[in-house]
Amino acid sequence: MIEFKNLLMLAPLAGYTDLPFRSVVKGFGVDITVSEMISSHALVYSNKRTLKMAEKSPQEQPYSVQISGSKEEVIKQAVEILNTQKGIDIIDLNCGCPAPKVANHGNGSGLLKDLNLLVKIANLIKENAKTPYTSLKVRLGFDKKIPNEIAQALKDVKSDFVVVHGRTRADGYKKEKIDYDAIAHIKQNVPMPLIANGEIDSVEKAQKVLEHTGANGVMIGRAAITSPWIFWQIRNNTHEIPPIVKKELVLEHFNKMIEFYGERGAIMFRKNLHAYTKGHEGASEFRNLINSLSDVKQITQHIENFFSHNQMVTHNFPQLVHLNKRTS
Repeated sequence: MIEFKNLLMLAPLAGYTDLPFRSVVKGFGVDITVSEMISSHALVYSNKRTLKMAEKSPQEQPYSVQISGSKEEVIKQAVEILNTQKGIDIIDLNCGCPAPKVANHGNGSGLLKDLNLLVKIANLIKENAKTPYTSLKVRLGFDKKIPNEIAQALKDVKSDFVVVHGRTRADGYKKEKIDYDAIAHIKQNVPMPLIANGEIDSVEKAQKVLEHTGANGVMIGRAAITSPWIFWQIRNNTHEIPPIVKKELVLEHFNKMIEFYGERGAIMFRKNLHAYTKGHEGASEFRNLINSLSDVKQITQHIENFFSHNQMVTHNFPQLVHLNKRTS
C-alpha cells in the first residue's frame, strides 16, 4: 500500500535511470523508482529488447514502468505484455515528453493537445492493467499553460495518482519557466494524489515545493544523477551526507552496469562518471582518460585510484545533467 504523504519519487530520465542507477538510488531511501520511458509501440513490436528496459532489481518496490503512446490498440497490447512481467507495481502514462519525435506523433506531451484522448488512454490503461496502481505524468500544457483544463480532465481520469511537471512542452527545461502556482492550482482541483516535479534540487527546495503546492510528494530527476543521496537528505531533513565512501558508491554503480549490460556497460558508464567526478581535482583529465578506455579491469583500477585521492563526498554539485528532451 502506497502512503501518499511526503512521497519521494525518482523521475524517469532517458539514458540515466536504468536498473543499475535505480538500484543505487533505492539504497538512499527513494519510495518509488520509475523506468526510463518505454514506447508502447517498441514494447509491442520489439518485445524482447524493449522488455529489458522494464526489468527491475529486487530492491525496487514499489516499481513503476512508464510507457508512451496514443494508439489505443497498441497501448492495450503493451499493457497486456507488462501484465506478464513480475514485480511491476505501477504502469505510468507519459503525457509530458517534449521531444519532437515523440510529441509530433501525438505521444508524450502531444496528448496535452487532445485531453479527451489523454483521459481515454489513461483509463484504458487502468481498465486493462493488473498492477495495483496506474498513474500519469503531465506538463502544464503544450504551447501554453492550461492548468484549469488539465485539472478538469484529471477529474475524469481513473488513475491512482498524477505527477505534474511545472512547465509546458514549449518551456523545455528553462529554470525561469517553472510554475509551482499552477501545480498548486491543479492540486486544489483534483481528487487524486498529486506529485510535484521540476527544479527540485535540495532539502529546502523539496520542503518549499511541498508547502507551496500542497503536493503529496516530490519527484526528482537531474539532481539525483549527481547526488543520489538527495532522497536520504530530504527524508532526514539534513545537509549531511550519509555515511558512504564515494569510491564504493561509484564502484557499486559501475559493477551493476557491467552485470546488467555486459562489457558495453563500461562505455555507457562514461556519462555517469562525468557526473560523479564533477567538482573533484583532476576531473577533466580523468574524464578524458576514461573516454579512451573500454576495458572493465582498467576502468575499475582508474576509478579506485581517482576516488582514493578524492574521498570527500560533497552535496554541493552544480546541476550538470542537461536533458536532451527525451524525458518528461
